Amino acid sequence: MLWIKNLARISPTTSSVGNLFRNSESYTLSSRFCTALQQSETVQATDQVDNGLEQQEQRYHGLAPTKEGEKPRVLVLGSGWAGCRLMKGIDTSIYDVVCVSPRNHMVFTPLLASTCVGTLEFRSVAEPISRIQPAISREPGSYYFLANCSRLDSENHEVHCETVTDGLSTTLEPWKFKIAYDKLVLACGAEASTFGINGVLENAIFLREVHHAQEIRRKLLLNLMLSEVPGIGEEEKRRLLHCVVVGGGPTGVEFSGELSDFIMKDVRERYAHVKDDIRVTLIEARDILSSFDDGLRQYAIKQLNKSGVKLVRGIVKEVKPQKLVLDDGTDVPYGLLVWSTGVGPSSFVKSLDLPKDPGGRIGIDEWMRVPSVQDVFAIGDCSGYLESTGKSTLPALAQVAEREGKYMANLLNVMGKAGGGRAWNAKEAELGEPFVYKHLGSMATIGRYKALVDLRESKEGKGISMAGFVSWFIWRSAYLTRVLSWRNRFYVAINWLTTFVFGRDISRI
Repeated sequence: MLWIKNLARISPTTSSVGNLFRNSESYTLSSRFCTALQQSETVQATDQVDNGLEQQEQRYHGLAPTKEGEKPRVLVLGSGWAGCRLMKGIDTSIYDVVCVSPRNHMVFTPLLASTCVGTLEFRSVAEPISRIQPAISREPGSYYFLANCSRLDSENHEVHCETVTDGLSTTLEPWKFKIAYDKLVLACGAEASTFGINGVLENAIFLREVHHAQEIRRKLLLNLMLSEVPGIGEEEKRRLLHCVVVGGGPTGVEFSGELSDFIMKDVRERYAHVKDDIRVTLIEARDILSSFDDGLRQYAIKQLNKSGVKLVRGIVKEVKPQKLVLDDGTDVPYGLLVWSTGVGPSSFVKSLDLPKDPGGRIGIDEWMRVPSVQDVFAIGDCSGYLESTGKSTLPALAQVAEREGKYMANLLNVMGKAGGGRAWNAKEAELGEPFVYKHLGSMATIGRYKALVDLRESKEGKGISMAGFVSWFIWRSAYLTRVLSWRNRFYVAINWLTTFVFGRDISRI
């Protein structure tokens, strides 16, 4: 354009170019030239947009259906015990692995209660997914996405996802996208059961994730410090220092034991002004540790009472901001309320148009398949056997989920080697032996260097059943070896040693 303007400024007497612009034909030529330049700029801008879209498509190329010559894709929804054990065992020379989960780590739940009181650091019980399955961070076709699945389209072999923004929705809008799969494994776990009781979600803290343990620790230490402020009445002080645990299963009992240990060894030494006011109450509708032997249960009750834990049998009817109400009308004031009453199907599982077991979980057959759809499997706490199988649903335990994850990895590996890894190609594939679960026993710590170990397959079966210090040593040794990585085993061992020598850290960070 500048070149044309310069031509127009040239004197017609000194250049024949001036005469060119005097007639209409010359002006038409100039107009056409300008139009051509504008069209060229438009084409360049369009090319830039197309290149940007092409780069974006390449960035998310792994979300499109796989093509011939590419490895089939296994999509795993969830990063719990079942999903992570599956990803650890999957053969990445056969499959690309894509994981979708709202957390990028696995939580070693048996040791989670210890982090609430400072016995262990939070990172000691969290194992990053990229360490469990390195292909996710190294292989071009394997990904991890921080997202939740919102819908399953089994006909088109796609799932619809939405990114997790951790409360930043005002500044960062969630991104919605789709992922095509060849094999889909639902390992999305379960949610804490509230039994429809009013006020539980608003006022209680669950103990299932690392951020739950962090919230419990901050609330506990905050209440301890507030109780020493001048002017606090005695009734309010007792409320602030009253820790209530609802649920007498292994998680509730272990947390009560850890909390009583923390109070006896650290709080009473460093918070001398309130040492006689802090207390722990464990509420259970039936018997605590109902899956254990009766002798072990009685031993646990005796030890918890010695540690200052008050056991109350009752049913919670309502939870208010500063107190809960039992079925007999008793009000129980609290400063910290931890809810540990078992798990049930999540809202996502309920929304799926898939067959369900009697308890509302995703219905599966003996090979972990969802019979009504092709290439979809379900493992862990979100799945349960269909009534047609004649099998009862397995308990929501870590060892069950881990064993199912290991079985599913082997099943997919065999299927992939036989050529059935691609979508719609596994109808005639040989699946091998169905999944069989064998219970390895149960363990629970109850504080004061005491624990319960029950290695029988059932309460009526024969096997080792013991309690005391030796059981506590077995409990720690067993879980130390079960921690997934040597890195975290080292962390756990160092944390235990540091706590034993120097006591627990009571800083509120």
